[in-house]
Amino acid sequence: MAGHSHWAGIKHKKAVIDNKRGKLWSKLSKAIIVAAKMGGGDADANVRLRLAIADAKAANMPNDTIARAIKKGTGELEGGDVEEVLYEGYGPNGVAIMCDIMTDNRNRTAPEVRKLFEVHGGKLGPTNCVAYLFERKGLIVFPAEATDEEQLMEVALEAGAEDVRAEGDKIEVLCDPDSYSTVVGAMEAAQLTPETKEVTRIPTNTVDLDAAGARKVFKLLEALDDHDDVQNVSANFNVDEEALAELAEE
Repeated sequence: MAGHSHWAGIKHKKAVIDNKRGKLWSKLSKAIIVAAKMGGGDADANVRLRLAIADAKAANMPNDTIARAIKKGTGELEGGDVEEVLYEGYGPNGVAIMCDIMTDNRNRTAPEVRKLFEVHGGKLGPTNCVAYLFERKGLIVFPAEATDEEQLMEVALEAGAEDVRAEGDKIEVLCDPDSYSTVVGAMEAAQLTPETKEVTRIPTNTVDLDAAGARKVFKLLEALDDHDDVQNVSANFNVDEEALAELAEE
């Protein structure tokens, strides 16, 4: 769709969910636990943990809550039995959806997520049913109006970013997941402040939806985002400007 990224629309919807502070803190705690479990509790030596802590602080999570999550991940406290799982499926109108999950109980999470798909006109699928439609990338989004695009492009490309592109009122920086921490660090050093930053899944092709179709998909995405164990949701659809304007008025 010309001039606008479907990711901007999804992130706008997601922000409504993320404003529920308690639920957001629960998700961020799980991200810290998993990062500490995988790479140790030293943030200076564990890039993933350092970024998870930065996200938690940006959400105003108390330092003692962050410290407890780290200790759970390193095994110093109970409650660190959290694992990463990837669920895949289809939403309304054949939209492919991928959910990055962090859970301490797969037997609870799987049926709950399956039910969400079914209630909203979708279906949870088997492993690799839609994974081939996405590429895992670091995605860093800046407000175009408040960002020097030339400076951003220079810093990003020097740090190893793959692409810098304008999408409507946003500027998106894409990078390989292995370069994500380096690119984010370069942005911080240059005092370039993103609206959002994450490692996510970018679709290699998309389904075009009108307002009615997008409305159904957004309802499913919101329901998935609202689940405590869902860390990130990716979907392969586009919505044109006219349909986005209609949705924005609701």
